[in-house]
Amino acid sequence: MGLTKKTTIRRRSKDEVLERPQYGWIWKPLLVLLVLYLVVTVALGIWWSRTPAGFDVEQTVAEQRSGGTAARGAVTVAGLRTTLATLVDKPGGYLRNDIAPPGLWLDNMPAWEYGVLRQARALMAAMPALADGSAETLEAAATRLRGDGRDWLYPSTEHRISQALDDLDAYLVQLGEPGHAGFGDAGQGLAPWLSQVAEELDEMGGRLSASVGDKERLAELGVPVASLPESTPWYRVDNIFFEARGQAWALRHLLASVRRDQADVLEAAGLAERWDALAVELERSQRRLWSPVVLNGSGFGIFANHSLVMASHVLRARDLVRELAEGLAAPEEEAEAEGPSHEG
Repeated sequence: MGLTKKTTIRRRSKDEVLERPQYGWIWKPLLVLLVLYLVVTVALGIWWSRTPAGFDVEQTVAEQRSGGTAARGAVTVAGLRTTLATLVDKPGGYLRNDIAPPGLWLDNMPAWEYGVLRQARALMAAMPALADGSAETLEAAATRLRGDGRDWLYPSTEHRISQALDDLDAYLVQLGEPGHAGFGDAGQGLAPWLSQVAEELDEMGGRLSASVGDKERLAELGVPVASLPESTPWYRVDNIFFEARGQAWALRHLLASVRRDQADVLEAAGLAERWDALAVELERSQRRLWSPVVLNGSGFGIFANHSLVMASHVLRARDLVRELAEGLAAPEEEAEAEGPSHEG
């Protein structure tokens, strides 16, 4: 009986000592807070990593314009504006330049954002050539989008995107004013933009192919294996995959917008069907990824090779874009060749 009392007294004394401030009784609530913080950041990370849904071009134009008629180019500008706005309005906002968790821990969504930003920059840089009148506002917006996408100090990337959105809003207002020229009706500037897009897709396809371990399968797809960059490290395979998804997501919406503005030009050039085929190819690249991670299997094994599938979509899209660029450039070259003869 005495031994039991002594044991009980010892346990009580130990508990009392551990509860004293100098022994850290505060560790219990701190541990709870730490666990809650980790749970919240992981949940936010999962939510923020979800790819934003696509948008309808018709609805976008209706929301951004109050009605009435507008010059050619309004749909393209509205589509580009919505694409850029998605980067800052989606859950979590723009994450590529985050310096704190959970954005700091994420890599898939920042890579997707970079892919979207690359395609948005390409069209934004080409817009002054598409315009038939004054393009100062478009040139200012293109300048704002240049720079490092990881900038977090002022002016941050989000700040520059917001300024570019304001410029696009101002240009949309100009397109609704009577007498504004808008975009040219001959499709000038489309071929150089598509050529730039083809270069972007070719570079992206090469990086995706470098993520594939099965070189024989790449050769079957017509990929020049010898000219591929160095093999992608395993921990960057998912980054390149999601960057390609981002480029395809943005390009699909931008092409749909340009299609609306330049429908007569594409029909006259006989390229409407090829343009639609390109849209279908890009839409296929956005099919749901059922695996929680990007797999890099081979052949008919248990695991799929997501990089190989994405590379096939991107390279087919590249070929279609090249065909469109060549088809649109041919009339311009003929017109330039005939110009001097008419003058003489």
